[in-house]
Amino acid sequence: MERTMDQHTHADLDHVAYHGKDLGVTFKGEQIRLRVWSPVAEQMSVKLYRTARARKVERLELEPAEKGTWVIELDRALFEGQFYVFEALIDGKKVESLDPYAKVVGVNGKRGCLLDPASLNPDHWIKERPLFNSSQEAVIYEAHVRDLTSHPESGATHRGKFLGMTETGTTTTSGYTTGLDYITSLGITHLQLMPFFDYGSVNESREGEDNYNWGYDPVHYFAVEGSYASSADDPATRIVELKALIQALHDRGIRVIMDVVFNHTYDALTTPLGQFVPDYYYRLNEDGTLADGSACGNDTASERAMMRKLMVECVTYWAKEFMIDGFRFDLMGLHDVKTMNQIRKALDRVDPSILVIGEGWDLDTPIPVREKANQHNAHKMPRIAQFNDGIRDGVRGDVFIEDLPGWVSGNTDMTADVKRGIAGGITSQSFADEPNQVVNYVECHDNLTLWDKLSVTNPEDDETTRRRRHRLATSIVLLSQGIPFLHSGQEFFRTKDGDENSFNSGEVINRMDWNRAEQEAPSVEYVKGLLRLRKQYPLFRLENTEQIRKHLRFFDEAEGVIAFELSRHVEGYVERHIVYHNALEEAVEVKLPSGKFEVNVEDHTVNLTAPRQVEDRYMTVAPLSTLVVTERRPDYSKYAVAGGAALAVIGGLWYVSRKRKRKEQ
Repeated sequence: MERTMDQHTHADLDHVAYHGKDLGVTFKGEQIRLRVWSPVAEQMSVKLYRTARARKVERLELEPAEKGTWVIELDRALFEGQFYVFEALIDGKKVESLDPYAKVVGVNGKRGCLLDPASLNPDHWIKERPLFNSSQEAVIYEAHVRDLTSHPESGATHRGKFLGMTETGTTTTSGYTTGLDYITSLGITHLQLMPFFDYGSVNESREGEDNYNWGYDPVHYFAVEGSYASSADDPATRIVELKALIQALHDRGIRVIMDVVFNHTYDALTTPLGQFVPDYYYRLNEDGTLADGSACGNDTASERAMMRKLMVECVTYWAKEFMIDGFRFDLMGLHDVKTMNQIRKALDRVDPSILVIGEGWDLDTPIPVREKANQHNAHKMPRIAQFNDGIRDGVRGDVFIEDLPGWVSGNTDMTADVKRGIAGGITSQSFADEPNQVVNYVECHDNLTLWDKLSVTNPEDDETTRRRRHRLATSIVLLSQGIPFLHSGQEFFRTKDGDENSFNSGEVINRMDWNRAEQEAPSVEYVKGLLRLRKQYPLFRLENTEQIRKHLRFFDEAEGVIAFELSRHVEGYVERHIVYHNALEEAVEVKLPSGKFEVNVEDHTVNLTAPRQVEDRYMTVAPLSTLVVTERRPDYSKYAVAGGAALAVIGGLWYVSRKRKRKEQ
């Protein structure tokens, strides 16, 4: 796409960056203020409509104000609830659009609406977050709003909608739990929802199985997508119903992560970002063309003052107004380090427990290498976690080479990559300084699902063997240091029939198959058990690098077997866990360290309530499975120290007493 360079492009306008907090539409008392940043505009007006589809328009002129902004104040009693667009005169041409800060929009985002989001709340709306102490406690579960309840067997009344995930007691026809109750039962801490800001690829005015998209094509960053609302025609409905979904999850103790896509827009020529400041918000190549490291046609320029401001204020808005508990940054490597750190700092002022995670891939975009917010610069961005493709590709095989196997498929060359992931990615060969900078996963919405990948790398497997490989891969993620991440349906072997990029493949390919969940219930229960184990024992979620180096050590085992110990002294006890991951297709015999162990995980079964005692130091690890044994015993070393101290005191008293007697004699 060709773009001509002119006097208004590039970073030259940073000197007129506006630092106020009232861009867009703000409400104060009886007034509605509209403020737009457009230092290149010659005129700016707002066109007002009484309804979403009204043709009759009232045009009012905005006044030029400080730092390239245009302002008008309206009487709230007269104009609240009306729809609007802005019209600017730039280089002698009329440009009509909403501004980038529009928070309430109508169908397909064509018009904004003069409503205050703070006044649009469900009946039950509590501005509190579920208790959460540390990022190491997080277990993230990624899902698409529509996928969660669109299946006919979801049992939901509002299938594919925000409200579908507020419904309780939903089941399949035969009574298997679905929806909100199912998600709650898993034991996750965070539900990561794929984009639910207003995006451009779905027509909100019509329903249909094929009118579907993942949503990675932003139009209005501050506004809610209408296709997930029960009525896209009513601008208030989408806001109220999203808040109802968030509240339903918060009531169950589950936090919400918002998938944000600031790295590009749906269409640089038509979307609001930059309509009133041509090219400013986008990164340009030297020849004036739009940079395309995103492979989506345009890269935004996070390093520019007003784009950085928009990103910081946007996530802060969602965190405050919608009580969002975390943000996942799509293609974060396209952003700059300074912006990501400012986002982390701004969210800390709201609530330090808010998670920030992102895809720190090294992408080709024209900013200096040292400034890119990618894995190479992770050490410059503390408390910002990055997806760990090292453990992903190590366990399952390269996502870009479909038939290349990973460790669970017999490729022992990947052993070191898997071990680095188990250790939280904090080794010298990885990118992280601390485990809170690492998100471990083997499957997400991108690329083949793990089940589909295994069908390519190990086509000779029967389904029983494939299930074993799959559960082994999931076990590795859930028992590793760092932040574990599950793709929705991973626990029941989700398949997309080999579709590796199903962003617009329709509902049938993408929806959560609740029949499959029911059929694979033993695997679901296994994953639940692993999450209970992780929650019960802090050794599986150590807080920092120092603790990992102190408490984790690997054993030397046969090729195809990874074994490690987690141990600590705490509250007068020694706690130890020995973990064996066996990627071989045959059972292996292992020799346990000395001690009295009980079996928590064995042959794809978890038992925490009544585990069996280990009678012998030699144990068999089943093929393609994980074994976890645990010992918890009194710390006799402390008693030895205490005993020695007591003897020293007694000896000292004896010496003093004898000396006194000698004097008396």
